[in-house]
Amino acid sequence: MVSSASENPDDRPVIGLTSYLEPAKFLVWETEAVLLHRVYVDCVVAAGGIPVLLPPVSDAYDRLVSTVDGLVLTGGADVEPERYGQEQHPTTYIRPNRDAFEFGLFEAARKAGKPVLGVCRGLQVMSVALGGTLVQHLPEARETTEHQPAPATFGRGTVTLADGSRAAAILGSETKTLCYHHQAIDRLGAGLEPVGWAADGTVEAAEVPGEFTLGVQWHPEQDGDDVRLFRALVEASKERR
Repeated sequence: MVSSASENPDDRPVIGLTSYLEPAKFLVWETEAVLLHRVYVDCVVAAGGIPVLLPPVSDAYDRLVSTVDGLVLTGGADVEPERYGQEQHPTTYIRPNRDAFEFGLFEAARKAGKPVLGVCRGLQVMSVALGGTLVQHLPEARETTEHQPAPATFGRGTVTLADGSRAAAILGSETKTLCYHHQAIDRLGAGLEPVGWAADGTVEAAEVPGEFTLGVQWHPEQDGDDVRLFRALVEASKERR
């Protein structure tokens, strides 16, 4: 992964990344911790940004958003089905504190005109926040486990991207992906347009035309040699600043 260390640090936009609040064990401690896979912050640095973790412990959404130039809604647990009018499927695991935090941040970021990139869960948060619904267990709907082959194992696929979309402008007409999701978009939220699809028709990317509000269902942070999505977010954050 190539660093952007030669860039003037004062010119680098600050990119907020949402994070986990989970039980963890490290050194001599076993405690609740604020966590995020390091690959996210590495990708932001490689793309020319300054990463800052945003833990789900505050409701000062406008203030938090004012401190960053762009926002990444990261992957993680499933969105609480009650938020889109469904009962919880046995395979659905939730973190309501993250939902409340990220829904609030997303609304504040859009109100402030800040660029937002949603990753996996992040796309689902964006869509449900705008009134969309989810397929709670994709293997039942698609009769395949290729989107989540096994625990801690990423599926490999190819996503076709719509001509004229922001996603296609960044990645081209198709892109190779690493994915890990057992849920997916059912009905997209208001204002979002589908712009990327897996071979089985699953929506893998969506965006709001005219603004940098872009979500992808795969995990671009897992490929540190390709930070195009993160670089696009960083550049949009510079322009907005």
